[in-house]
Amino acid sequence: MGVPPAIRARSAGSFVVVLGVLAAAFVVTSLVVPRSTRGPAKDQPVAAPVVPAAVATASHAVVYELLGAHGAQDVTYSAAGSALIQRAEVTTPWSAAFTRVGPAGRTEFYSIAARNPGPGELRCRIVVDGVVVADKTVAEPGRQFSCAV
Repeated sequence: MGVPPAIRARSAGSFVVVLGVLAAAFVVTSLVVPRSTRGPAKDQPVAAPVVPAAVATASHAVVYELLGAHGAQDVTYSAAGSALIQRAEVTTPWSAAFTRVGPAGRTEFYSIAARNPGPGELRCRIVVDGVVVADKTVAEPGRQFSCAV
């Protein structure tokens, strides 16, 4: 039997309409969608990656000291990398030395705390790059004290 001629003409016309709609959608999409989503333009230069500036560093030789006749208890101090170190009990004279490295010009914090088991005096000192920056003495037994800068 075959397809009647009226249906065949309608099918061809519908096909042309669909193609026209698709072409119009393509044109509208290419105008509306931002250029950045279609990739970089061929004539625009690509920016070079940003390299971070080098940070100047400074290193400091640090020594913590505890001096006394009967040792020290509950010793806590900030060490390299600002890590906290704790010791339940140390014999005196006692010292801890390390090098702290950080950005140049930055103010550094140094601290040591201890308890005087007594009797007698317990002295703490902080020496940075050969210079005494903190010095403190306590005579009361059982007293917690600290040196900090």
